[in-house]
Amino acid sequence: MEEQFAHTNLLINETSPYLLQHAHNPVNWYPWGDAAFEKAKKEDKLVLISIGYSSCHWCHVMEHESFEDSAVAALMNERFVCVKVDREERPDVDQIYMNAVQIMTGSGGWPLNCFALADGRPVYGGTYYPKDNWVELLNNLSTTYTKDKSRFEEYATNLTEGIQQSELIKKPVEDSPIEKAVLHEMVEKWSETFDKKEGGPNRSPKFPIPNNYNFLMSYGQLTKDEVLLDYVDLTLQKMALGGIYDQVGGGFARYATDAIWKVPHFEKMLYDNAQLISLYSVAYQRTKNPLYKHVVYQTIAWLEREMTAENGGFMSALDADSEGEEGKFYTWSKEALKAVLNETEYELVKTYYHINPKGAWEGKYILLREMGDAHTIKKTGLSEVALAEKMEAINKKLLKERANRIRPGIDDKILTSWNGLMISGLADAAMAFNEPKFESLAIEHANWLLKNLVAADGSLMHTHKNKTSKIAGFLDDYAFTSSAFIKLYELTFEEKWLDKANQFVAYTIEHFKDPKSGMFYFTSNVSESLIARKMEVNDNVIPASNSEIANVLFDLGTLLDSTNYKNTAIQMLSNVQGDMLSYPSGYSNWGRLHLKISFPYYEIAVTGKGWKEKLNQFNHTYLPNKLMMGGVKGDLPLLEGKFIGETTIFVCVNKSCQMPVTMVEDALKQMTTK
Repeated sequence: MEEQFAHTNLLINETSPYLLQHAHNPVNWYPWGDAAFEKAKKEDKLVLISIGYSSCHWCHVMEHESFEDSAVAALMNERFVCVKVDREERPDVDQIYMNAVQIMTGSGGWPLNCFALADGRPVYGGTYYPKDNWVELLNNLSTTYTKDKSRFEEYATNLTEGIQQSELIKKPVEDSPIEKAVLHEMVEKWSETFDKKEGGPNRSPKFPIPNNYNFLMSYGQLTKDEVLLDYVDLTLQKMALGGIYDQVGGGFARYATDAIWKVPHFEKMLYDNAQLISLYSVAYQRTKNPLYKHVVYQTIAWLEREMTAENGGFMSALDADSEGEEGKFYTWSKEALKAVLNETEYELVKTYYHINPKGAWEGKYILLREMGDAHTIKKTGLSEVALAEKMEAINKKLLKERANRIRPGIDDKILTSWNGLMISGLADAAMAFNEPKFESLAIEHANWLLKNLVAADGSLMHTHKNKTSKIAGFLDDYAFTSSAFIKLYELTFEEKWLDKANQFVAYTIEHFKDPKSGMFYFTSNVSESLIARKMEVNDNVIPASNSEIANVLFDLGTLLDSTNYKNTAIQMLSNVQGDMLSYPSGYSNWGRLHLKISFPYYEIAVTGKGWKEKLNQFNHTYLPNKLMMGGVKGDLPLLEGKFIGETTIFVCVNKSCQMPVTMVEDALKQMTTK
């Protein structure tokens, strides 16, 4: 029997899971679009633009407290035109109104609630409001607006000007050379914020920001800074052994609420896990730490089991909540563990996963581990191998039992940019572990993306759901997809992936580039026109789309011998180099580009019938500053004259090559960092 609802609003026609969650609120929600603003203009009302995402805990809380309350909804409907936005579906809209709230209040977050005039210009905003505060705000705003519209108009004009100027990067009057010293100062300043005991930053909450540790690891390797490399390893191990990592099922939660990585905010995001698969894969290349391999294999198993859509593509996120309770799906009581495990297994789990005050949380236990298994081995007398086998069997039991619980909600929309990140992650894992299954997964999903998310004119679409792709792609879609395809080339030496990357980059230059600064706007010149056209510059939990497209331009420019591409990337870095010391962790992906320019960036060609075996040998070694190319044939300019019969390796920098060799170890000797 079909469920009957007292209310249904216009969101019922949307595909976003977040919008559909609000389709039966008594609030007369509109989706983002002209209809809402035309209604506001006609009725002379302020527009409430309420932005969130499906796995956002406080979004759910505000919905339950206010948006599901009939009296509150009646006030909202009477005084305002109310618009609901999924920030993951419309990051362009979110950027503008988040920027507005940050300018007004000094902070931001989700749910984001911003009030605007009928032309979309913001006038007031904040994040989560408890019900009583929300009602008071609604009354005050609507009353003030009725009495003094000119005050709102003046404020909107000034605020919008601030939004339009904010984060726009201008080309310096004089080009500054790329200076290696900036990197050293950047890391030195950044190191003051390191938590040397628990890893990560010396504050809470703690987010696992993979591009931070990717850069620090690369820098540490290139400068032979063992202290820095130890800090990165401390962080990676603490995260992998903490409650932020799902010890039973794989995958990382979005962040830890504390300083010791114990209590996560339990939602799992595709973008985090994509980048962490990459990070732990390359960290394994450097250390051969079996913990890192375990994390990668277990997380990819989670990806296949829980995040892969029936028709292909990777879904976006899992909620923190199930049955209205955060973390209920992932935590355990002693009774629940005893019901699944025999006495011997339970005693082992008590020690291994800290079913004691260390693991206790809100009446249950978060499963977490110690640094290394020595304490468990000492207490149980098990060998390392025997312990691993027993815990694998126990985890299978726990995972099977957990599957019977009511699952967290899933956001099943497929985002191009996040899928690009995951394809890169799978490619990195395939290279680090010489794992054909990971290579097949990466190629399969790349082909799916090309089939389902590329429009007839060759442009990318942003999102896919119910066999339908919609919304013109944003800069991050082009940047992360192109980056993934460059990695697929390095994995397979099939030049079709570079051809596709080049097509997307050409489109990006035509439709996103600002000719004055050399930077790129987040939206294309054929996208919907908003009150401001923004540039995304600072790296965060996901690298900024500008820093990623700059890295793509440098790498593709190297592989295709395009001086124009490389010069554009260098100009972009020059534009931001002066800001890198002010906020080092917000420029880590720019730092990766800086390393490519400041240290030897090796162009390694492996040609001949035995290329795959030699490539696998290279991938056994951590080489942060290199591009791979080759095969049995190829049309890349850098491969000209390099197919000479037997399997041969050429190590080059800026197209200047050393003597060809046939052994990987001899090639590695040619790559001494200067």
